[in-house]
Amino acid sequence: MNTRIFLTEVRDELLSIFREPIALFFSVLVPVAFFALFATMFGGEGGFGVESVARYGAFGVLSVVLSNPGISLADAIERGWLRVKRADGTPLGVTLSAKVTAALPYAIITLAGITLVARLTAGPLDTIQVLRVIGVLLLGSLPFSLFSLAVGAKFSTNSATAVLNAVLIPSVILSGLWFPLEMLPAWLGNIAVYLPPYHLAQLALAQVEGGAVWGHLAYLAGTTIVGAITAALAYRSAEV
Repeated sequence: MNTRIFLTEVRDELLSIFREPIALFFSVLVPVAFFALFATMFGGEGGFGVESVARYGAFGVLSVVLSNPGISLADAIERGWLRVKRADGTPLGVTLSAKVTAALPYAIITLAGITLVARLTAGPLDTIQVLRVIGVLLLGSLPFSLFSLAVGAKFSTNSATAVLNAVLIPSVILSGLWFPLEMLPAWLGNIAVYLPPYHLAQLALAQVEGGAVWGHLAYLAGTTIVGAITAALAYRSAEV
C-alpha cells in the first residue's frame, strides 16, 4: 500500500514541478547555460571534460535538490495540502520521500545537459567515468535535500525560495564549483573545506582523478545526520 501511495506522490510532485516552468528554468536550464558559458570562455582547445562535469555537475544537482523539495513542502503547508494528506492517512515519511525523489529526474536532466555540453566542447568522454560521477552526485545530494526540507518546514514559499537561493550561490562559489579556488583570495579558499558542496564535488572528482574519498564520505555522512535532525526538528515546530 505504501509503495502505491509513494509512486502516486512522486507522480504528483513531478507534475507540480513541470507546471512551474519558471522554477524549472532556473533550477535546470540555468546551470547548463552557466556551464556552456564557462566552457566557451575558459575551456580552451581541450574544452571542459569529465572533471568539469563533476565540478559543475555538483552545482547543477544542488540547484535542483536545494530548491524543489523545500519549496514544494512550504507550498503544501501554506495551501493546507499537508494537513489534508495527514487526515487521509498518508504517512508523512512517504510524502517527504516523494518530494526528495521527484527532484532526482530533474537533476538527471541537468547532468545530462552538462554532459552534452562537455561532449561538444571536449570530444568523446569516458562513459564509465561519467556514469560514476552522476551516480555519486545523485547519492550525495541527500543531505542537501534534507536541509531544503528543513527550510521549507519553517518558512513560507517565497521566504524559502529566498533563503535557499541565498545559501546556494555563496556556497557553490566558496566551494570552488564555479571557479577554481586558486582564483579566490586565500582566506576565502580556506573556507571551502568546511562546506558540504566542496566535499560533494571532491567525491565526484575522485571518480575521475582518483584520490582519497573516505574523508569526504565521512563529512557528507555527518551532514546527512545533521540535516535529518534539523529537518525533523523544523517540521515538529512548524504549524501544519
